[in-house]
Amino acid sequence: PGPVSVEVLVEDAQNMIEHARKISKWAPNIVIKIPATVAGLEATSALAKDNIKVNFTLCFSLNQAILGAQAGATYVSPFVGRLDDIGQDGMQVVKDIVDTFRYYQLPTQVIASSIRHTQHCLTAAKVGAHIATIPYKVLIQMMQHPLTDTGVSRFLADGQSISRK
Repeated sequence: PGPVSVEVLVEDAQNMIEHARKISKWAPNIVIKIPATVAGLEATSALAKDNIKVNFTLCFSLNQAILGAQAGATYVSPFVGRLDDIGQDGMQVVKDIVDTFRYYQLPTQVIASSIRHTQHCLTAAKVGAHIATIPYKVLIQMMQHPLTDTGVSRFLADGQSISRK
């Protein structure tokens, strides 16, 4: 199975580190979600030194993403929809992060999070986000297209007319 992110539910660095160390032992594919705070940055640095994978989450700026990557985060998660909600361009933040990580050859992967619609997903792919967390509703919308529906109907009708002959 792929990576599974589990969030620590404490605020201070020392407790984050202690909880993360325990949680990381649950399975080899566990990634610890650490918030993009000062305490989270300290915890990320300590956990990275222990080779514990970190998803630096609740990331809303390029500054936070760079600091998380420099601290050793495996992933950073900019929250696109929440940025859009306050009038900022969430996808531009994702693009800025991806471009900066490429320029400096940072290994941290970008997870476009808080995806609200299909355009978010398409743009995340176009700008080079490594991963997107997609709600089921958006996944279904991505698969729907009227020409596909029409094509399936025609195939079925053609198939029925052939089988009757």
